[in-house]
Formats: sequence, structure tokens, C-alpha cells
Amino acid sequence: MAETIEDLQLGELKLIQDTDAFRFGTDAVLLSDFAKTLPSKRTLDLCCGNGIVPILLSHKTKTPQICGLEIQPGAYSLACRSVALNRLEERISITLGDLKEAEQFYEVRSFDVITCNPPYMKKGAALANETDAKTIARHEVMCSLEDIIRTSARLLKQGGHLVMVHRPNRMAEVISLMREYRIEPKRLRMIHPSVTAEPTLFLIDGLLYGGSELRIMPPLILCGQDGGESEELKQIYGRR
Repeated sequence: MAETIEDLQLGELKLIQDTDAFRFGTDAVLLSDFAKTLPSKRTLDLCCGNGIVPILLSHKTKTPQICGLEIQPGAYSLACRSVALNRLEERISITLGDLKEAEQFYEVRSFDVITCNPPYMKKGAALANETDAKTIARHEVMCSLEDIIRTSARLLKQGGHLVMVHRPNRMAEVISLMREYRIEPKRLRMIHPSVTAEPTLFLIDGLLYGGSELRIMPPLILCGQDGGESEELKQIYGRR
């Protein structure tokens, strides 16, 4: 295992990453930015991996208590050490555990906001190694989409928000499951690589026991006409 320390270019924040494991991408950055406007005294990031979303939220919000839950010991270790490296122990706590058993670690109805950058792909028989860290991060080996939404519905306060990033081919499933568990979609934003490309991701914000009124936000375009980062993406990354 080889590790690197990445400069997140937000204040002095840094993140420890394993070069052989799943590394954070733009989706985690977009998720934290999408959630930043929601007022919260206590936020939970499910499937927190190496801790990137809690660490970004510590910079983008004033939330005093940010929790992360991760099932893989290796990713959990990276997250804990990154929290310590940034001296954020008073605001961020990482727990090693299975989100399907989250009520062993957290009280029911105790979070204002839950975020999740979940495995995007369903568990399939073609998986070569279901214990591989990258496989677990990308495929629903350890948890399903329904597990995530069911757990969120139990842990959120009434009027709390579930904020997720996912792929468009599973949007109908995401919305259907949210509504099944009384989490009403309130904001939806499509993410496009360029103006002419189909969306590759979407961001969704659901309100527990909310009314049925969904706001479709303007699309987020990642690349400008010159092929470089769009102005909005630069702003999200703090590069302007």
C-alpha cells in the first residue's frame, strides 16, 4: 500500500489517500457543495470512504458536528488519520460499521442532514472479487440503494435532508425509493461533462415528510467551450 497526501486547495485542508484504493473524484466535491446551503447542527455522511465529504463540509459549512460511517477498515483508517491531520477531531467523528446497523451507533431522528456518495452499480454475478476495496466502493456489495435510503429515513429528524449523488440510469429507482420511505425529492440537478453531452451524474436533495414539490435546477456543466473547467466548477473547487 502506498499513500499520498493531497492538498485540497481549500484553506490548508489535506487528505490522505491510498494509491491502490478508490480515490475521491468530482462527484464527492459536487455533493459537498450541493449540501452546503442546508442548515445543520449534526450531519452524517454514509459510505464516507476516506473522509473526503466530511472534511469538505467542515470547510464549506458551520456545522458543529459532522459524522462519517464507513464499513471498510482501510478507508476508515485513512479517514480518521485525515481528520487528525487537519486537527478536526472536535468537529468530525468517523465510525467503523455497517450502515444497515447504523442504529447501533447513532440515535434515531438525530441528524439534520445526511449525505451519501454511494456505490453506483448494482451487485452482479460477474464481479471477480467482492472483497476488493475498489469493488466495494463501486458496486452494491456491502449495501444496496434501498439500505441507504431506509437507514437515512430512520436517522433523519423530521424535516431533515438526504442529499445524494448518483448516475442518471438509476434516477427513477432513487426517486421511487425516496418516496417509498417518505423522503420527498425537493431539488434535482443534472451534471453534464459539456453543453452537448448527456448527463453523467445527478444531485438530489430530499426532505423527510416534505410536500410534493420538486425544483429542477439549471444543469451544471463541467467543461467550458475551451475544454477546460467551467467557471462554475472552478468556483466549486475554490479556484477563482
